[in-house]
Formats: sequence, C-alpha cells, structure tokens
Amino acid sequence: MSLPAPLPAPWSPPPAGLGSAAIGAEEEKLALDVLRRGELFRYYGDDPAHAPPMVSSLEQEFREWIGVNFALATSSGTAALEVALASLAIGPDDEVIVPAWSWLSCVTAIVRMGARPVLAEIDASLNLDPAEIDRLVTPHTRAVLVVHYQGAAADMAAINDRAEAHGLRVIEDCAEAPGASFRERCVGCWSDVAIYSFQHNKPMTAGEGGMFVTNDSRTYERAVRMHDLGQFRPHHEQFAAALEPAFSGAQYRMSELTAAVALAQRRKVDAIMAHCRELHDHIIATVGEPADLTWRPLPDPDGTFGFELYFYLPTADRAAAVRASLAAQGVPCQQRTGTYPQYHRPHLLTGRAHHPGLSPFRDLRPWPAPGYRAKDFPRTEDLTRRFVAVPIGWRYQPEDADHIAAAILTALAETA
Repeated sequence: MSLPAPLPAPWSPPPAGLGSAAIGAEEEKLALDVLRRGELFRYYGDDPAHAPPMVSSLEQEFREWIGVNFALATSSGTAALEVALASLAIGPDDEVIVPAWSWLSCVTAIVRMGARPVLAEIDASLNLDPAEIDRLVTPHTRAVLVVHYQGAAADMAAINDRAEAHGLRVIEDCAEAPGASFRERCVGCWSDVAIYSFQHNKPMTAGEGGMFVTNDSRTYERAVRMHDLGQFRPHHEQFAAALEPAFSGAQYRMSELTAAVALAQRRKVDAIMAHCRELHDHIIATVGEPADLTWRPLPDPDGTFGFELYFYLPTADRAAAVRASLAAQGVPCQQRTGTYPQYHRPHLLTGRAHHPGLSPFRDLRPWPAPGYRAKDFPRTEDLTRRFVAVPIGWRYQPEDADHIAAAILTALAETA
C-alpha cells in the first residue's frame, strides 16, 4: 500500500466546527425575517391571533426528518433532557441508568428531577454497554439514558431488548448525533423519548437550543406542560388532545430567533454529515489496519455522523505518545473533547444538589459511595485512556484527510 504524501510542513488544520462553520446567508435571511416582523415569541407577536412560523416550522421539519409523531423545541439540550425525564414522570426515589462516560447534563438533569443517576460502564464503541442494564437494574430503576456518543449510534436493538425485559423506559440523548442512524433508522426514533442539542459545538447549532421528540401523545403533552409553566396552549392541541392534569412546569421555550438559525441549520446538517463521513471513511481506508491500532468499533458504521475519528492503542502511554506525535504534525487530537467520566466531575465528587435535602446521594455514606468512584469502572478508565480522537470539520478538505492519514501512520512508526 502506498502512503499518501503529507502536505508540506507546517500544516495547519482548517477552522474547526460543524454547524458553526457552516453559518451563512441562510441563517441571516431567516433571522432578519424574524427581526423585521418583530415576532420574537413563538406563540404570538403583536397580533395574538397570528402565530409566528419559525419554531413551529422547525418542529414540523424535525418530525418529518427523524420519523416521529411529535417534536417540541426547547431552550437548550439540557432543558430537553429535563423535559424528557419529566414527560416520563421520573422523580424522587427513581433511578436512571446512564453511561459514566457522558456529558455532565446527562447526570445533572437526572439529579434536578430528584432521581438518582446510576453510572454504567461503556464498551469499546464508547457507548453504553447493553449488558450493564442487567447488572445495575434494581426495583427503583425507571429508565435507561442512552448517549449516542460523538455522532455514533449505540446498539439500540440490544439496549431495547434488555430495557423491555426489565420494564424500563428508554431515553436517547442524540445531542451529538442529529441525522445519525442505526439500521437505517434515525437515532431518536428507537426510544420512548429522545433529545437533541443545538449548542455552539453541535453538528447543527443555534448557539443554544434543543429538541424533544416522542411518538406518544400523552408523553408529548407532559413535555409541553413541563417546558411552558404547566400550560398546554391551543397550538399543541392540534397535535394531541389535552388529557393530562396541569402541573407546575419550568420555562424552557425556544424563541423565534433561535428557531430561525436552527431551521437554516437543519436544512444543512445532512450535507455536513455526508461531508464528514466521506472524509472519516477515507482516512480509515487509507490508514488500513496497522499493527497496534484498533479503530473504534461501531454497532452501525454506516450510520455514524463521522465528525470525529477514534482509534485505540495497546496502552495509555502509547496513546499519549501517538497524541504527542500527531500534535507535533499539526493534527488536533485531545484525549478528552469536552467529555470525561462523571465520577471525576466536581458536581459528582461533592454529591450535592442546589439544596442538601434534594440530593439523591444524601443517604449514601461515606461519599463517594461504591458506584461513583473511578475504581468501580475499570473498563471505562482503561478505554478512555487508550483512545486517540481526531476531529473532522465542515471546512476540512480531501487533502486535509490525506495529511491526517499520513500523520497517523507516521505517529505509529515513531512510537513503535
């Protein structure tokens, strides 16, 4: 196999970013439309009889895109997680299984609902190991929160089988995986409820914002009430009858300005995914299967978004040496790209909620208790120390992919 020639040194990676790197005239046009109409609130402008179009259009396009019955825009992905938990009536004395390797909202949202997050090991896909459901389930377990880590679907077939066997609800966190799929079906339609994030670093962005989706009308109604102070406005009654008693909700509504940017981005995200996936697959094909390198195994390689490339080395020291070599060649390759194990995060190290009486960990003494310490997760600790992660952005070109492939081969040779 002939190796691609690296680009002339020094090589600098293109500007980073996915949706944020694709912002242009389309977002500007829709945002200006909102401003010129002066209709910033999703339910009405100056004329209460007229409903502005942006949030409702975003929800409609999301329903059709993902293949679900109901979609509800929220102020953030974290808000969508809290809405999802509330829609399933998860609260005090309940437990939710969640991968230990995940973004901090995955735990904080559960804690804010008064439920206890139960941390699970990941497998080599960097997603939840389905077998952990059997190991961790208790009479208090209500749900499993699945995180499709960095644009690659978890094994939803195995997870759903185990969850169904134990009578558990399934929540998909698709924050980093809009448009990704498992067995030719979009992530987000495999579960009871699912969420997406439009934060700045996400594949589609509006700076902030999120989306909740479900196929169940009663669950949708509860989600709407949770996100709008317990209300169920007439707009939503065209999709589902009001059957649930009102309850005190939060205020997680999306604005028309946020929706305008998110709507333009939704129409671009498939192109961003196709671009990243092509470069991702090209790098893997070019590098091949050299000794000591193991590519991240995915439950569905054809369904990944492809914006970050992962591979493993035999030891943490070798992985650190390869990262150092790649960095010297100009290739970004942080070990921890915004995610690291929950049991290393300050909010879990203290075991606190905003009030001591609301912490689901308050009766676990001494703290950190078993199940919340690094030594309780040997596989997660091992896997997350041995991988190398290489980002791929919207502005990357084929010659950049060639440089990355050559740099990986060089790094492996230098550190052998």
